[in-house]
Amino acid sequence: MKFYNSLGPNPRLVRMFMLEKGIDIPTTEIDIMAGENRQAAYTDINPAGQMPSLTLDDGTNIAETIAICEALEEAHPTPALIGATLTARAETRMWTRRIEFKINNPLTDAFRYAEGLPMFKDRMRTIPEAADSLKAMAREGLEWLDAQLAGRDFVCGDRFSLADITLYAFLDFAPGVGQPIDPALKNVSGLLERIASRPSAEGSIHPAAKAGGMRA
Repeated sequence: MKFYNSLGPNPRLVRMFMLEKGIDIPTTEIDIMAGENRQAAYTDINPAGQMPSLTLDDGTNIAETIAICEALEEAHPTPALIGATLTARAETRMWTRRIEFKINNPLTDAFRYAEGLPMFKDRMRTIPEAADSLKAMAREGLEWLDAQLAGRDFVCGDRFSLADITLYAFLDFAPGVGQPIDPALKNVSGLLERIASRPSAEGSIHPAAKAGGMRA
């Protein structure tokens, strides 16, 4: 296998997943600040030009973070981060989807249309006038999640899963790009503290992000 890595919360999500599983995969670094992910050498691997990507042993290229994590779980089933049973897998996928839809997607687009606009305006269609509404959508999603987390150690109850990693990789990134987490959301804040204490949280920070004082 080969992992195509870069700055950003999406690659960090997969790095954190791999660290939790103890997986070490040869890595090729892609400089997204220089736009390498939009050049033919990379778009031949991932036509969407998005990060990260994973090339499997048979040469198949897999993109999209959750699909990559699904492939890695099948190749390395323990420890189970998606689930060891049908019920656990379905629950993890349900919560991961909710987190992406209600929180991560609007949070990310808000960044691209506001603080990240200088980087993204010439790479994709941007809608600057939508940024404030998208930030509000992400906040509302977090408020909803905060209520759902009452009495739980992790998103899926007492087990740490891909759903927690999916949330953490983006919420640890958010404060540095103009989207701080409301401290009144005690359940979300407590969850983030529990995840931050795991070695994979610190170990998954990109070296370039550390050098710049960022968390992605």
